[in-house]
Amino acid sequence: METEADNKIFFYEREFYVFSNFSSFAVEYNGCLWPTSEHAYQAQKFTDKNIVDEILKAGSSYDAFKIARAHEQDIRADWQSIRVDVMEKIVRAKLEQHEYIRKMLLETGTREIIEDSPLDSFWGWGPNKDGENQLGKIWMKLREEIIS
Repeated sequence: METEADNKIFFYEREFYVFSNFSSFAVEYNGCLWPTSEHAYQAQKFTDKNIVDEILKAGSSYDAFKIARAHEQDIRADWQSIRVDVMEKIVRAKLEQHEYIRKMLLETGTREIIEDSPLDSFWGWGPNKDGENQLGKIWMKLREEIIS
């Protein structure tokens, strides 16, 4: 008997953690080599070069996240309208630059990919497991492109 979990891929600190922006895969994006896709994503929120440099030099993806949070008042005005497109471009770059991630993505078959973050209801499914799962949707879109 198949369970719900048999049809889904969870990647918040599990087997498919490579799909997480916090995973340790460097990504070249916009002419810069970022330590993780989280660094790249957080930096795109800002036009202030000093903040961007601080994020670039952050020792971990979590530190990059915290730095961005500390500068919330400086986030570019159009961020809400462009953030999904920016994330897709960064994830696409990560996928193109790492064969291992491509292999893992293809291993997901046709199963639903979910960022099972217990906190984030936009990028993941959030505390009530009913969030938008935008990051999972990006990964599934890229998988479809590879398969097609």
